[in-house]
Order: sequence, then C-alpha cells, then structure tokens
Amino acid sequence: MEEKLEERLQQIKKLLHAQQLKLTPQREATLRVLLENQEDHLSAEEIFMLVKQKAPEIGLATVYRTLELLVDLRVIEKLNFGDGVARYEFRSRDHPHHHHHLICLSCGVVLEIEDLLGDLEKKVEDKHNFQIVDHRVSFLGYCSGCRDRAKI
Repeated sequence: MEEKLEERLQQIKKLLHAQQLKLTPQREATLRVLLENQEDHLSAEEIFMLVKQKAPEIGLATVYRTLELLVDLRVIEKLNFGDGVARYEFRSRDHPHHHHHLICLSCGVVLEIEDLLGDLEKKVEDKHNFQIVDHRVSFLGYCSGCRDRAKI
C-alpha cells in the first residue's frame, strides 16, 4: 500500500512540475491525507483536521487552495451529495469517467458503483453531435440497513 501511495505521489509531483508548480510540504501533506483516505469522501474541514496532525502549522485556507488546485488539475473531484458540504475524492486513472454514487437519505452513507452510462453516452454524442468529456450520477435512496430498521 505504501509503495502505491508513493508511486501516485510521484505521478502527481510530475504533473505539478509540468505546470511549473511545486510540491510544497503543505501540498504534500494534503495529498498524503487524501491518498491515505481514498475510500472516504472527506470534506475540506475533515481533510484539514487530518492534515493538521501531519503539519500543525498549516492553515485552513492553504488546504482549500490546495484542494482547488488539485481539482483544477483534474487530480481530484469535488463532489456535492446534496447536504451542502463539498467532498473530495481522487479521479480514477484507469477510467476516463467518474464512478457513480448511491447515497442513503437516512444515514448518509455513500456507496460507489461502476460507471453505468458508457453506451448511453455514446448514443447522446452521436444523436446530438456533442462531445461529452465527463458525467456524474448520484442515486438517492435508502441503504439496506436503514430499510431493515425502518421496514421500508
């Protein structure tokens, strides 16, 4: 795991250098937190609290700027699950499109599912002569645990 983390960090460092940007200690600390928590959909504040453990001198504004830079570079995605909180996750290197999410309206759990719209996307492009570069889908409902508890 540590080896993959370091490999991904080096790839991002090369991307930054290609844009004449540096991997500052603050950016590295933020990236490490994101890499170590890839399974989670962390908010900027949650990321900040974790980064602060690694780099106590870092400020919230620095974390926000780093996150926005990484979004601009298409390293991470900024997500909104309808709760008014922006959350962040890494973009997949293996797939051109984002995966989809199942969001429980009761407990707030977010589950990831694979991209389901490849064929539909091609049809839309062909029919409307429109080049699609990405799409996002979130399904809202109730997870099995909440359904069992509420007998939904």
